[in-house]
Amino acid sequence: MNSSYYKLPLDTFGIVKNKDIDSCDLKQSIVGFIHLITTSYFGECTFDETFGCSIWNVDFDNLTSTNKLRNTISESLVESIASQERRLRRVTVDVNIQQEEFKNRGSLNRIKKRVDIKVNGVVSRTNEEFSCLEQFYIAPLSF
Repeated sequence: MNSSYYKLPLDTFGIVKNKDIDSCDLKQSIVGFIHLITTSYFGECTFDETFGCSIWNVDFDNLTSTNKLRNTISESLVESIASQERRLRRVTVDVNIQQEEFKNRGSLNRIKKRVDIKVNGVVSRTNEEFSCLEQFYIAPLSF
């Protein structure tokens, strides 16, 4: 059974004008939905307060240890992806946090934390292994 899914970002102007909308396959659709989960904070989606993850809660947290940040983000994402992305099962999330230094034009350099998130699971419909990688910088969040 071959289905197509809408590609993100969604072309709302095209929908309103009855134009053909870009589509993607099942795996790309899942990757896009996971990206939506990781870039949304809890409560942002007014009709579902549980949609999102806790990355935004620790975005400016420079005092918490890297291990605690890793665990907080990992637990939140496993719970959110398992409950929101029903096309995946056996979801696992590996989070790696590193500090990177950014050179500025002036004499001051900035240090940001890079969060690498690897999501693994099994596509329910096809029993295929699934894997995707998201990378963000926090304090403040950017991608």
